[in-house]
Amino acid sequence: MDLRSQFLDWILLAGLLFLSVATMLSQNQPLSRSLRAEMLEVTAQVESSFAWMGRYLRVLEENQELRRRNVELSSEVARTRSVRMQNRELERLLNLRDSSEAQMLAARIVTKDIFQQENFLTLDVGAKDGVKKGMPVVHESGIVGTVMLTSDDYARVMPFLNTDFRVPGRIVPLQTEGIVRWEGERHDRLLLEHIVKTEPVEPGQEVVTSGHSAIFPPGRAIGTVDSVIVQPGRSELRIHLAPAVSLHEIGHVFVILTPQDSSRKQLESRPIG
Repeated sequence: MDLRSQFLDWILLAGLLFLSVATMLSQNQPLSRSLRAEMLEVTAQVESSFAWMGRYLRVLEENQELRRRNVELSSEVARTRSVRMQNRELERLLNLRDSSEAQMLAARIVTKDIFQQENFLTLDVGAKDGVKKGMPVVHESGIVGTVMLTSDDYARVMPFLNTDFRVPGRIVPLQTEGIVRWEGERHDRLLLEHIVKTEPVEPGQEVVTSGHSAIFPPGRAIGTVDSVIVQPGRSELRIHLAPAVSLHEIGHVFVILTPQDSSRKQLESRPIG
């Protein structure tokens, strides 16, 4: 048998098989319905899988969009909170200026170097604004520091968080005076020295600038007594204060434009004898 004949036989066989299947399906309705049902079930499962995948991808996209929106809202909330805090601080400072008899110049802190023992602040006011060396810098909550250097537009301030800073302080309820300084360690603690241990000092008592400061006017808040330690063999108490002002949080201050008493400075700097 040649190839042509074999090919014709295969075509004839395929045709007969097709006709047989078609006849069987057309005559056997239950079998046809069963096959169609199984095919529809398989198709439904496939469609369900693809539908689940589509829903999963949509959920991923929605989740990414929600995360992006959440970041934007968090940033907006942070900016709003920051602006609200600045507005409150400025409002308190304005109230301070209105209630004070001293001439005060508002300033913004542009630089904070509070990472070591010799810390400094830089203000956006200077000699052109009438700022001079030795002028006190205050906040609504209390003292901040002393102007140490000026240019035409800026002023360099030594804050109370500087180991070279000293200020006479008075314990309000006792009228007892001592010297306040920073030991150079914790930013949330100052040291009040030269208070004898017979004084009834207690935590919570307020400490303000005394009338013996050559820089700060009396009555400006310095801090609050945080702890009192009786030192064995010593006649003085070791008193720690919580500062009235948190330098890390403030952004605006006032420079008290005190007139410079040159005759007094010359007298106090003149050697005796």
